[in-house]
Amino acid sequence: MTNPFENKVALITGGSSGIGKAAALTFARQGASVAIADLADEAGWQVVEEVLQAGGKAHFIKTDVSQAAQVHTMMEEVISRFGRVDSCVNSAGIDGEQARTDQYSEKVFDKVMEINVKGVWICMQAQLPYLIQTKGTIVNIASVAGLQGFPGHCAYAASKHAVIGLTKTAAIEYVRHGIRINAVCPGFTQTPMVEKALKEDESYAEKILKSVPMRRLATAQEIADMVVFLCSEQASFITGQAVAIDGGITAV
Repeated sequence: MTNPFENKVALITGGSSGIGKAAALTFARQGASVAIADLADEAGWQVVEEVLQAGGKAHFIKTDVSQAAQVHTMMEEVISRFGRVDSCVNSAGIDGEQARTDQYSEKVFDKVMEINVKGVWICMQAQLPYLIQTKGTIVNIASVAGLQGFPGHCAYAASKHAVIGLTKTAAIEYVRHGIRINAVCPGFTQTPMVEKALKEDESYAEKILKSVPMRRLATAQEIADMVVFLCSEQASFITGQAVAIDGGITAV
């Protein structure tokens, strides 16, 4: 099938850039109507415009995923505009700061957990009642930092471990409803967040590349392809998994 998501609706949080944007465009190319949620409204509408120019259907909803009222309003708007939702990708997240655990800012730690963990939990709470109706799918964006330690980034690592825990727990709870829930765990990827960190510290960039057996970064499209696959019928027997896409990092 050239359009496996025809007549389906995909919601992507954090869909204005990086992996979220790549996922939104990939869903649209495969026939889905796409709802993009993010705080970056100008960039979000630009993604919508790209989808529309390619002949697809898309809508942007400005949303702070850490605020339950906004998330529930987001879901109501998705249903009002498209009538259903079949796949939800929870991609919104932040990286925090780089500091040793004993020097890490409590304020930053709380913010990372609020967006990366509470935000995913709030989104799943709001999404699941609608996905029960369509026997839909969720993919949460975790990280290889959710599978192993990530020195200098205690909050980020803790948050992504938590995302995997939320994913596995919900997958078991809702499997009898026909819902599949998985996480993808990207390694270092060419996204605005990573590229900003690399530009700020050239030695850090060299260290990162040496840590990847493939000696390169992933592209956002490579991650998006796995996200969309996990939402497809080709992945119909996959649930509760944390899939590493990391160029071999976790194999070492």
